[in-house]
Amino acid sequence: MKKHNFCAGPSILPKEVIIQAAESVLDINGSGFSLLEISHRSKDFIAIMEEARSLVLDLTKLNSQDYSVLFLQGGASTQFLMIAYNLFSKRAAYLDTGVWSNKAIKEAKLFGDIKVVATSKDSNYNHIPDYKIPDDYDYFHCTSNNTIYGTQINNFKDSKIPLICDMSSDIFSRELDFSKFDLIYAGAQKNLGPAGATLVIVKNNILGKVSREIPSMMDYKVHINKSSIYNTPPVFSIYGSLLNMKWLKNNGGIKNLEEMNTKKASLLYSEIDINPLFKGHAKEKDRSKMNVTFNLVNNDFKEIFDSMISNAGVVGINGHRSIGGYRASMYNALPIESVKVLVEVMSELENRI
Repeated sequence: MKKHNFCAGPSILPKEVIIQAAESVLDINGSGFSLLEISHRSKDFIAIMEEARSLVLDLTKLNSQDYSVLFLQGGASTQFLMIAYNLFSKRAAYLDTGVWSNKAIKEAKLFGDIKVVATSKDSNYNHIPDYKIPDDYDYFHCTSNNTIYGTQINNFKDSKIPLICDMSSDIFSRELDFSKFDLIYAGAQKNLGPAGATLVIVKNNILGKVSREIPSMMDYKVHINKSSIYNTPPVFSIYGSLLNMKWLKNNGGIKNLEEMNTKKASLLYSEIDINPLFKGHAKEKDRSKMNVTFNLVNNDFKEIFDSMISNAGVVGINGHRSIGGYRASMYNALPIESVKVLVEVMSELENRI
């Protein structure tokens, strides 16, 4: 039976990327060595790292003179702390739109005064709250897409202070003016590649302005100077991310993937809206195209629906434990055919009841 992978992360990857990555485990570039056993300072891996960093700049249309690209470890969770270490001087501003932004706020509070410009916590984060970016803070931090609650920032406001964005779950899923951002970070495992690496894109001129001593592993400038090889990097994850970015570029780039992501999201949200057995969690204006969250109106039908989706080969749509219900994660690599299968099951449930 064909499986339809809606997992929130680690998530689906293109089949051809998985095949190429698997082949590299046996032999990388005809070297006679497995990717898993080559030195991270070998010419083969240095070429992989340089190509991956270059491709990030290509996809984002950013200038290598202004921005540096890093592949680090520790996930987005380490970036919550690393950002504050490098950028927090007196006070910082944060937008609270869910669990992950809240965790970022918690880490930043270790450094001093935090201003939460807006929050949607009281409504269980079912929308992006209206907010204003202050002018007199060290930086403003937001989360572009909230995997747990299924909300997404559709329009980013202009900022007079450095604009920092966690794009872990929607990086490269839509066209953006990436030059608006001073620092972007993303854990690889949701929409970029295999788990293990964290992508950081940082504007060089925002660094070196804090007076504190920064531990070496927390210092962006240290990693920039060492070309992301200050310590042993996550070799396999970076190679997998490179393959995935190549796949993205070869399939029409971000523009084409955005069009397909819009079609997938429209298909599923349309079924949620017309099917009386389901209701969406996120408010319509802030719905995510990556993570669609929804619930059964009557949980008496949960057992039969769960059985139906399992029989159809649909996996990974259980909602996060904090809100329950269902969550269909539809990252770049998920084919629209899988969305059609889920929609057909939802429609069939209505016909059965």
